[in-house]
Amino acid sequence: MGRSRYRIYENRSPHFLTCTIINWIPVFTRPDTAQIILDSLAFLQRERELRLYGYVILENHMHWIADADDLPHEIHSFKSYTAKMLVRYFEAHDATRMLDQFAFYKKHHKVDREHQIWEEGTHPQLLQNQEMLVQKLEYIHNNPVKRGYVDEPTYWRYSSARNYAGLPGLIEVFSDWA
Repeated sequence: MGRSRYRIYENRSPHFLTCTIINWIPVFTRPDTAQIILDSLAFLQRERELRLYGYVILENHMHWIADADDLPHEIHSFKSYTAKMLVRYFEAHDATRMLDQFAFYKKHHKVDREHQIWEEGTHPQLLQNQEMLVQKLEYIHNNPVKRGYVDEPTYWRYSSARNYAGLPGLIEVFSDWA
């Protein structure tokens, strides 16, 4: 799961996670690239019993809250798969500038690949109680508002804020925790 002092010790407890694109490159400015993330999260929910409590996807990073039987493995699978799909997407769209940046900023010890999409680690934070879960959900849902992208959390398309407001979201989230 990367070279980090942060570890996951309680798999079936919700964790607040952050995934950042290498060098903060704006990758999720196109609906197709954000869809790669959404499809992967939906797959993990459907096939791997990952519980996704909430998420937000911004142009160069994402926050999510999840738990699973083997959360470190699911995070690794998510980042590995989405990295491959994003590289394929940029190759198919002849986005050489983007690919060149992924190659340039790749860490030297990553000798098994030509590109690096994600920064290492996810800085997992165990959410020990419902109060912490609510606080982190509010944080992720308000992230686009704080950045000045939208006036209300539910206006941001790539977020679970709509799910919690009783509106249809892009993917389902596990909200039966209250």
